[in-house]
Amino acid sequence: MTPPDRKELDVRRMLAGPLPAVPADLASRAAARGGVLRRRRRALRRLGWWLLLTAAVAFLVWASLARPWVVPSESVAPPLEGW
Repeated sequence: MTPPDRKELDVRRMLAGPLPAVPADLASRAAARGGVLRRRRRALRRLGWWLLLTAAVAFLVWASLARPWVVPSESVAPPLEGW
């Protein structure tokens, strides 16, 4: 039989010892912090969607003005003759 690990003994000693005192307002502080984090996450998500929508609109405006799907006219470059 192997002797118990030192770390395991330390954990068992901490669990068997006196428990630390928990602040009375711990739950209310945790709830407030959770609310702040939720609002921050929601704001970042809305900002991300707004940026995505703005980029999509900008792309559509550029595509409607530049029309990259249209073949350029032949007058862009002079014809190659005499080769």
